[in-house]
Amino acid sequence: YVAAVKKMCRKLFELLGPEGFELIEKLLQNRSIIVERSLSWPNDYKLQSLQERCKKLAGDNTKPNYGCQVTIQSEQEKLLMKQYRREEKRIARREKRAGEDGESFGEGLICFDPKELRMQREQSLLNARSVPVLGRQREMDFEKIHYPHVYDSQAEAMRTSAFIGGAKMLLPEAIQRENNKMYEEVKIPHSEPMPIGIEEKIVYIKDLDEIGQLVFKGMKKLNRIQSIVFETAYNTNENMLICAPTGAGKTNIAMLTVLHEIRQHVQQGVIKKDEFKIVYVAPMKALAAEMTNYFSKRLEPLGITVKELTGDMQLSKGEILRTQMLVTTPEKWDVVTRKSVGDVALSQLVKLLILDEVHLLHEDRGPVLESLVARTLRQVESTQSMIRILGLSATLPNYLDVATFLHVNPYIGLFYFDGRFRPVPLGQTFIGIKTTNKVQQMNNMDEVCYENVLKQITAGHQVMVFVHARNSTVRTAMALREKAKNNGHICYFLPTQGPDYGQAEKQVQKSRNKQLRELFPDGFSIHHAGMLRQDRSLVENLFSHGHIKVLVCTATLAWGVNLPAHAVIIKGTQIYAAKRGSFVDLGILDVMQIFGRAGRPQFDKFGEGIIITTHDKLSHYLTLLTQQNPIESQFLESLADNLNAEVALGTVTNVEEAVKWISYTYLYVRMRANPLVYGISHKAYQMDPGLEKHREQLVIEVGRKLDKARMIRFEERTGFFSSTDLGRIASHYYIKYNTIETFNEHFDAHKTEGDILAIVSKAEEFEQIKVREEEIEELDVLLNNFCELSAPGGVENSYGKINILLQTYISRGEIDSFSLISDSAYVAQNAARIVRALFEVALRKRWPAMTYRLLNLSKVIDKRLWGWANPLRQFSVLPPSVLTKLEEKNLSVDKMKDMRKDEIGHMLRHVHIGLKVKQCVHQIPSITMEAAIQPITRTVLRVRLNITPDFKWNDQVHGTVGEPWWIWVEDPTNDHIYHSEYFVIQKKQVIAKEAQQLVFTIPIFEPLPSQYYIRAVSDRWLGAEAVCIINFQHLILPERHPPHTELLDLQPLPITALGYREYEALYKFTHFNPIQTQIFHTLYHTDCNVLLGAPTGSGKTVAAELAIFRIFNKYPTSKAVYIAPLKALVRERIEDWKVRIEEKLGKKIVELTGDVTPDMRAIAQADLIVTTPEKWDGVSRSWQNRSYVQKVAILIIDEIHLLGDERGPVLEVIVSRTNFISSHTEKPVRVVGLSTALANARDLADWLNINQMGLFNFRPSVRPVPLEVHIQGFPGQHYCPRMASMNKPAFQAIRSHSPAKPVLVFVSSRRQTRLTALELIAFLATEDDPKQWLKMDEREMNDVIVTVRDSNLKLTLAFGIGMHHAGLHERDRKTVEELFVNCKIQVLIATSTLAWGVNFPAHLVIVKGTEFYDGKTRRYVDYPITDVLQMMGRAGRPQFDDQGKAVILVHDIKKDFYKKFLYEPFPVESSLLEVLSDHLNAEIAAGTITSKQDAMDYITWTYFFRRLIMNPSYYNLDDVSHDTMNKFLSNLVERSLIDLECSCCIEIGEDNRSIEPLTYGRIASYYYLKHQTVRMFKDRLKPECSVEELLSVLSDAEEYADLPVRHNEDQMNSELAKHLPIEVNPHSFDSSHTKTHLLLQAHFSRAMLPCPDYATDTKTVLDQSVRICQAMLDVAANQGWLVTALNITSLVQMVIQGRWKHDSSLLTLPNIEQHHLHLFRKGLCGVYRGGYQGPIECLPELIAVSEGKENIFASIVDHDLQAVHITQAWNFLSHLPIIDVSLSIKGCWDESSQEQNELPIPTLATDMRDDKKWIKLHADQEYVLQINLQRVQMRHHKGRQDSKAVAPRFPKAKDEGWFLILGEVDKKELIALKRVGYVRYRNAVSVAFYTPETPGKYIYTLYLMSDSYLGMDQQYDIYLNIKRPSISAQISTEVSEAESHLALK
Repeated sequence: YVAAVKKMCRKLFELLGPEGFELIEKLLQNRSIIVERSLSWPNDYKLQSLQERCKKLAGDNTKPNYGCQVTIQSEQEKLLMKQYRREEKRIARREKRAGEDGESFGEGLICFDPKELRMQREQSLLNARSVPVLGRQREMDFEKIHYPHVYDSQAEAMRTSAFIGGAKMLLPEAIQRENNKMYEEVKIPHSEPMPIGIEEKIVYIKDLDEIGQLVFKGMKKLNRIQSIVFETAYNTNENMLICAPTGAGKTNIAMLTVLHEIRQHVQQGVIKKDEFKIVYVAPMKALAAEMTNYFSKRLEPLGITVKELTGDMQLSKGEILRTQMLVTTPEKWDVVTRKSVGDVALSQLVKLLILDEVHLLHEDRGPVLESLVARTLRQVESTQSMIRILGLSATLPNYLDVATFLHVNPYIGLFYFDGRFRPVPLGQTFIGIKTTNKVQQMNNMDEVCYENVLKQITAGHQVMVFVHARNSTVRTAMALREKAKNNGHICYFLPTQGPDYGQAEKQVQKSRNKQLRELFPDGFSIHHAGMLRQDRSLVENLFSHGHIKVLVCTATLAWGVNLPAHAVIIKGTQIYAAKRGSFVDLGILDVMQIFGRAGRPQFDKFGEGIIITTHDKLSHYLTLLTQQNPIESQFLESLADNLNAEVALGTVTNVEEAVKWISYTYLYVRMRANPLVYGISHKAYQMDPGLEKHREQLVIEVGRKLDKARMIRFEERTGFFSSTDLGRIASHYYIKYNTIETFNEHFDAHKTEGDILAIVSKAEEFEQIKVREEEIEELDVLLNNFCELSAPGGVENSYGKINILLQTYISRGEIDSFSLISDSAYVAQNAARIVRALFEVALRKRWPAMTYRLLNLSKVIDKRLWGWANPLRQFSVLPPSVLTKLEEKNLSVDKMKDMRKDEIGHMLRHVHIGLKVKQCVHQIPSITMEAAIQPITRTVLRVRLNITPDFKWNDQVHGTVGEPWWIWVEDPTNDHIYHSEYFVIQKKQVIAKEAQQLVFTIPIFEPLPSQYYIRAVSDRWLGAEAVCIINFQHLILPERHPPHTELLDLQPLPITALGYREYEALYKFTHFNPIQTQIFHTLYHTDCNVLLGAPTGSGKTVAAELAIFRIFNKYPTSKAVYIAPLKALVRERIEDWKVRIEEKLGKKIVELTGDVTPDMRAIAQADLIVTTPEKWDGVSRSWQNRSYVQKVAILIIDEIHLLGDERGPVLEVIVSRTNFISSHTEKPVRVVGLSTALANARDLADWLNINQMGLFNFRPSVRPVPLEVHIQGFPGQHYCPRMASMNKPAFQAIRSHSPAKPVLVFVSSRRQTRLTALELIAFLATEDDPKQWLKMDEREMNDVIVTVRDSNLKLTLAFGIGMHHAGLHERDRKTVEELFVNCKIQVLIATSTLAWGVNFPAHLVIVKGTEFYDGKTRRYVDYPITDVLQMMGRAGRPQFDDQGKAVILVHDIKKDFYKKFLYEPFPVESSLLEVLSDHLNAEIAAGTITSKQDAMDYITWTYFFRRLIMNPSYYNLDDVSHDTMNKFLSNLVERSLIDLECSCCIEIGEDNRSIEPLTYGRIASYYYLKHQTVRMFKDRLKPECSVEELLSVLSDAEEYADLPVRHNEDQMNSELAKHLPIEVNPHSFDSSHTKTHLLLQAHFSRAMLPCPDYATDTKTVLDQSVRICQAMLDVAANQGWLVTALNITSLVQMVIQGRWKHDSSLLTLPNIEQHHLHLFRKGLCGVYRGGYQGPIECLPELIAVSEGKENIFASIVDHDLQAVHITQAWNFLSHLPIIDVSLSIKGCWDESSQEQNELPIPTLATDMRDDKKWIKLHADQEYVLQINLQRVQMRHHKGRQDSKAVAPRFPKAKDEGWFLILGEVDKKELIALKRVGYVRYRNAVSVAFYTPETPGKYIYTLYLMSDSYLGMDQQYDIYLNIKRPSISAQISTEVSEAESHLALK
């Protein structure tokens, strides 16, 4: 039966959920009735049958009894009426519902019939006659609902009632009572243990799995309670609530759940430690420490780390991450999760939350637990993650409520064990002393206490007496001893004289504690927290050995140490609470904990607990201990603080959410169970059973309160909450609402330290601290001795007392009185927190003086040192005497830095201390700051601040991470902070003395202030600060910007204005938009240069097309060049124009980018070239010998405002060069610049030679679709937490601005796309329709998802969210783009590149964060403002929307900056300076610059020059007079040229004017390398470099310095390095060059990459590698190094094929891996073709064997490969180039004939001694080696062959080619190098070389090296016999030598 009930309950619970509790209870109680009735008749007839019964009864006597005034209703009648009414109500309800549903009314109405009713009444009167009047029928016994694991004897037992202490109560039956004039005593005997049930099985440890056995080592079995809960705890994920008596082993139950969690994270026998966290919340720090020890010991074998996280034990973020289990207190965990967004990772990893002592709910600290549980439960629901909650508690009456609150299923997870389960049953005695006179009370208590102690001692038991203050331990012990001596009972107390007693006595006599020594011989002792650690341990030890009979102690003993005794006496229940500042009743928790110490499990049958209290409290403790009062919630008192915390967290954003949030609290559970206690009238409860209205009322009241205190903004109209800085600070620093109100009232910008302390003293946190009579004297002494500042309020007021205590604490004063010590600790702890909070408030209010004072004050409290003390006092290593001397001598830190150690020693008269002092002085953190300012506009300055650490790092002093600093810019005259930030100087930066750069913008006002200060103050150290003055004396503000072009109100121009039908056909629209109309004439009908500045999305591409059409019309033979900043943009233009211009207009278009390099013919024939700036720069560098560059008639530069970007200089150079070329060829080139709205368009226009007619610069607001922008600031120093806090606002922005239209969310990194998408899904999960963003059929979407590769994308697409970033596979990206463009998915989350690359407009754009992680500087930097504008420009779709929306979420300190520049355009400055040297080098190599004057002139062509004149201060130029300018520029040129000269790129002539290019410079320019790279080649390349050395040279190229090393990638790099063959420097894993090296190795080893980012990074690395290698080859050839040159060619082959050189070349075949090679070694089984036998070792052998037939190849490998794979491999094999080589030499042979002959060279190896093969040549003369290359066609090739090499591992198409290297092996010398392109059929190449000067025999070798394939190289020896030449030949040689400098190429 029970099992059936269980099953049914479970089913019902699953059906109805936790809300259905009451209903289930009712159903079960009335179960038998329901069953019986529903079986007997169908439901609808219930009422009729009742009527029938009434009628029948009325049958005998239908006449009414007149005159019956007295009505007597019998029980039966009552019941019947009740039932009748209930039925009626039910039917009425059904009627009403029926009415609403519009069904028929008819059937229900029969019942209402007055006659019937009267009859019924009479009927019951008749009945009453027959029933005896006083017979009381017991009401039906309700069947008590039975939960499977609840063992509650009290609910079952009948209770007897009794009056005790004047209150009526129900007590157990077997109690004994005694009442005399001194006291009243109630004795509750101990209960018998519960008999063991049938199905109870004890669990033995040996039966557990391995993990369980490891952890429970040393235990045999679990106890009863643990065995009962074992199944649920160890094998399920259910939430649990366990109520059990103290000492029942709850800790091990917690351990079971911990093990269950760990077991879920074991994979292949390894615990995945980073997947989970377990949090154990214990109510006291002492307990937390004990638990930490216990769990650490037990879990050590598993390698699980357990750490304590409490107010005393702070953990750094790193430590928290490395810990798997945290033991913490409720408050601490609340603070951590309040910022949880900060440690998103942390709160999301928590998988198990263990709450110890849940019955705390009704104490003051209960609300904290409630808010924790509510927060956790909401997180579970919103993120759909699994967090298990385990509640452990003492026995409490309303366990069902608590179970409901913790979401425990009562049929599975609720366990309740009553007192019968105590390991040792407990007898309780309650004694109430009757007198009210205080002194009398004390004496009586002592008396009663003594009697009870004596009773126990005589019975041979030990006793613990608990008192509540440290001093009363001694007093009580002495009093008890006195009484024993006086009454002659002392003999019972003396310790037993055992063998080890003497030893014990010795130990006691050693103790320094007088009372201990005195009491011990009589068998008494004391124990409290004020004693020394060793004394306490000694006492614990002696007591457990039985040497001490009576131990008088404080409650700490019960909590912190497990020391049991047979009897426990609590003497007095008044305890002083520092928090309350008065005496309070001992909490039930403490009583239970103390009683838990009664009874020693191994020795006693039962324990005894005696509590001695005053008579008026007797009933209080009785009810508490017999659990008669349900525990209530205290949540209302702290509702304001908790609501504020949730708003600050972002989990509650409006009233509706707040109401929902309250429904997760215990308060809600109790409000419904017991509405009256919470001020809800019965009527209100009936009207509103879900208490919606009431909760809303609460929320609105609290909301108004918080709004008034400025902690949140509460809009009553909409019900929205938004957090303010003040509220966030209050939440993070755990500051009460009232305290904030106090601050608001008293706190302003001008307070002294004294005022601040006074304000802090009035905080609500201290309101409980009272002044007591006995303390006033001591406070006076403290005030006079230790208070440095005045203490308003004096000793009489509590706030005065707080102030005195705080100052005493700082001055390290000694305090005697016990209560003051505990108050002082409390004050210090809280004050530190409050001052920190005030500091943040002042910083947010931007008050410099206050901020500075508060930061210092908070350090003063932390360090307990006054600010004017010597900073060296912060070092504990220096003796106090020395410090005092330092202060007397007034030695400042700066002075001591300059002194020698012996000088310091002499001054202090302590010679040896000098060194120590000197070391300490250098360890005080100090920094030097240098600021450079650049005006951006007349009101905004950019500051670049270089910060260099200047101190010695010492791990003992500074820790191992870094030193935190605050930095702010203050304006002393206006008393305002313009910018502030927090930064950390890392340990390695200090050691390396490396500078950090901070860049920020600050406003500036006219008239210019004299100066601003930048102040840096250490966050931890007193006396560590630095100031840097920004002086505005020489600042020249930039010129005012000219106004924008006005948009004229013109009639829109129809497209027929183009005048050509084929052009018109290209457009889908019929009229140009207003901007296009206004610029049409200038672009289409004139040739003047044009600059068009217009907001994104205003149709600039059409403008470009108009200009191109003009060229097609007017200059059909010329070319147009269109330059777009990104490859992606070039691709987009090509895809569009290929269709529209190439196919429809028949013009040729060529794409020219790093990925695509068409051959010269294609370029020469093209009409339109679409390219990137770098590529065009590279191409046009050698414009003299490239005719097509000279044919360009128009240059269209898109996004020309990128001039200000780091890639801007390239654009400058291109335009300058274009102007230069056109001035030389005298052919004008038209320049058209397209950009967003510009601030300084005039400068750009001047530079581009544009007159007023060609300049169109519209204001940002003239967008085709108007844009509404919202900017929201978010606080937080750290990037990731800040991003996380933006998720909810982003979600709300979508809901409010664009619930159904497309949305683009821009984030900074791939990781952020993923995190953001997952968070949005979590928010959707709480909505009614979680898939509301999916705009297509789910089944269709599933078909799409199947084709997607990326696992995260599969998940997000199902919810209508797409992700887009470079790490996705090309096909996935296309899929996402199509879905978004076709509105199948509503939200697209993309990285910022998408803003540029693809044109998808959306209705709403959200820019989530405006910084990105810059791998080069390794920190977060801001997007260029142009990027943000570009992103915003994607908002608003011209065809669908009448307005677009942009929501920009930024770091709050940057909000003002964005507010300014998103509305007024940003001026474009030049960044040419940083890269000037490289561009000068290019021009020198090209020959356009030949002298310093040329270089100066060249600079005047640049845009940089224009801006230099307009905004000199930006470029560090002090004034703009002619001379200064000249000097500035010539210095600039001089510096750049010296740089180049150091890199051996140029040579400056002896006249110090002329400039000559050198080979290295030419190489750098030709291969587009930075001059630093070439310099590095020159230094690092040697005559014989191995491939390994070359690889490291390649990875150190300057080009790779920008490769990003993102967060935590240094760890990934070190992991990756372990799997790769070549070791790298282990200290440089965070360097870009090391990463490059690893990626290349991984490419060759084909190693697994740790994440998709690495794949794209590899692509970036490979993109650059070939040209860097080519340059290296040129350098080696220039030096004539044969070995190095050959190894470089091998390196190139390795890069292209992605294999190591020493691997077998067969491995380059696709799908062939190491384990397949054995197939080739076997040789050919049975196919002995071509006479080839033996194993196949390399590709040429394989080619020879296959003879061009696929089936032969297949027969070798078909054993291990599938057909598809064989085909792929064969394709590769059959494409391999086989080249036949024939050689001959041209030149003069003998004196007489001067004509040239040709001599063939035998290529087949012959005998060395064979004379015929030695070719006779003349010494020291030029000959030409003629090489004929012929491709041997493999058969079966259809069609024309492709010149591209087959390179599956290389990211872009590569032309197949060859290097010809002629060298002499003996001397390892390279003689000639020639590059040969693709050999289609045959190719003749000639290589010129000089013969050696000395005659003799030489062997030259010719190498034919492939530049694309491994293993296809050939080499031929050429045997030369050199003879003496004739005279005439020599002369002719010299002449020819003079004529031609033999170029190498």
